[in-house]
Amino acid sequence: MAVTAAAEPEGIERVRRGTLIEVQGPVAVIQFRELPPLRQALAARCGDETVLFEVHQHLDQRHVRAICLHRTAGLFRGMAVEDTGSALRVPVSEACLGRLLDLFGNPLDGGEALASSEYRPIHGSPAPLHQILGESGILETGIKVIDLLCPFVRGGKTGLFGGAGVGKTVLVMEFMHAIAAMHKGVSVFAGVGERIREAHELWQEMRAAGVLPQTLLVFGQMDESPGVRFRVALSALTYAEYLRDCLKREVLFVVDNVFRFVQAGSEISSLLGRMPATVGYQPTLSTEVAELQDRIMSTASGAVTSVQAVYVPADDMSDPAVNAILGHLDTTVILSRGQASKGIYPAVDPLRSGSKMMDRRSLGARHYAVAADVREHLARYAELEDIITMLGLSELSEQDRHIVLRARKLQRYLTQPFWVTAEHTGIAGVSVPLAQTLDDCDSIMAGRVDDWPEERFYMRGGLGVAA
Repeated sequence: MAVTAAAEPEGIERVRRGTLIEVQGPVAVIQFRELPPLRQALAARCGDETVLFEVHQHLDQRHVRAICLHRTAGLFRGMAVEDTGSALRVPVSEACLGRLLDLFGNPLDGGEALASSEYRPIHGSPAPLHQILGESGILETGIKVIDLLCPFVRGGKTGLFGGAGVGKTVLVMEFMHAIAAMHKGVSVFAGVGERIREAHELWQEMRAAGVLPQTLLVFGQMDESPGVRFRVALSALTYAEYLRDCLKREVLFVVDNVFRFVQAGSEISSLLGRMPATVGYQPTLSTEVAELQDRIMSTASGAVTSVQAVYVPADDMSDPAVNAILGHLDTTVILSRGQASKGIYPAVDPLRSGSKMMDRRSLGARHYAVAADVREHLARYAELEDIITMLGLSELSEQDRHIVLRARKLQRYLTQPFWVTAEHTGIAGVSVPLAQTLDDCDSIMAGRVDDWPEERFYMRGGLGVAA
């Protein structure tokens, strides 16, 4: 329906108006004379509030099926619905750092609304191939086991895989601290389906750790519409792209938890009536994961390095959702319940974790050789654990005894106190440069510290600190 320019929202040439026909849970059927495109944002006035929808299906020539992004209480048949003329947009500004926002860019921290003259749609296209920069070396984190055995790729994607309670969120917070402290960069945290308690604790802990001023938190909480949980990662990614292009600094884009993003997509797929696919997941699983992952990239403007926590259902790495995410990652960090039960924190499984940077060309000959020797010692220790349990250490050959004792010291050396947990543990956090980690591991495997007791290696920094 054509309207005069004076009555139109800025930047919109035509305003489509429709009528709400049906509401079932968060799903609404809306009638239009002329259908709005998919992913278009629609708005309806409900009392003093504006309720937003997103178009997900064209049912016929007159009707669309949309997901409501707010609570549906108060909606009624015959309610007027207006096409906003674009996809959902969020206000972007450098002032977003240090803030806690929702999917729409509204403050959740009790502060003032984000002042901005620029709005960006959350649905964007990946940068053209000729503008994309490939990996540009290792991004040091100061975490010994990560830098040594599964180094981050600068401008790449890293997945933290693990079940509940193995330390994914704590490790994510430490990465954000490292980006701010070591690389003077900024972080964007996307809380996908976070519990309100978790979100509040994370916000308070980041304030206490001094990380918040260089961080933007965007939350789509567990009690909100599946449409919010499904799109909040794209909203946070839009802010990460803006900071990359505007500040031209190292940007760490953190998603906790990508599995909840998949779950929200599965919930929407069921609400829209799609037939489930493998293990009950949505048939569009691979496409939805790729839509998010393919926008995480670095250009000449700046680097975006992504760290994504991934819940593993029943610790089953063959789950279809886990496999769909794995295919997009450069580094895989597997958090093990077995390591956590031994008090090994971070609970990284050194034999199952890895990175595509693990070759001589990328790491250099020395790093590659030390990492390979550490894995060999730990693998041999894992093979001999059953024999040691049944027969004792004295039944091993002298060579194997040396390997086992050094592997146990390596295992303890790769533990580390974190900056973000210092307030709870009473142990000051440490960051260890990669060069020192290589020297220390070399000393352990060469037998230069064979006379040191094992407890001297546990929850310390470098061996110079332990000494």
